[in-house]
Amino acid sequence: MTGRTEWPGDSPDSSRAEKELSPQDPAERARAICLRLLTGTPRTRKQLADALRKREIPDDIAEEVLARFEDVGLIDDAAFADAWVESRHHGRGLARRALARELRTKGVDPGLVQEAVGRLDSEREEDTARELVARKLRSTRGLDRDRRLRRLAGMLARKGYPEGMALRVVRRAMEEEGESTDGLEEGY
Repeated sequence: MTGRTEWPGDSPDSSRAEKELSPQDPAERARAICLRLLTGTPRTRKQLADALRKREIPDDIAEEVLARFEDVGLIDDAAFADAWVESRHHGRGLARRALARELRTKGVDPGLVQEAVGRLDSEREEDTARELVARKLRSTRGLDRDRRLRRLAGMLARKGYPEGMALRVVRRAMEEEGESTDGLEEGY
């Protein structure tokens, strides 16, 4: 053991490479840090800027390196946002609201966030909600009607689906299964 504290995402090789660079050349260190971080997974400009700040790269040098990376297409927040929306909606079933929240926390510009989540139309979002409910419906069969409704609608709410859509999708799925939804309040 080297006695060095390793941070998540660090590898011994990349840390050694960073140490071998001249401490007098922060621009070269900044480029190496950005390239290493971009190798594993796409990152936003803000994520890279935060990593450079954490490693005490001067702000003016960090800005210069990040601008160059953007110029050559290694940093592209719009492409990142589009890929994030596609991946997280398809893989986790997240709705536009949850996707927008995640992108904002990653430092994506609000205009780019709106553009990326705007590509996900409400019809596709509702289809995904139906698929999520259909998968979860089976596991709620022994519960009473109100509890099932709350559990299924709650699952959709946690994934960012609007309340009205969640209730409509859950009610339809329960009705298709033969469950009566008579007497359920609209704002349930």
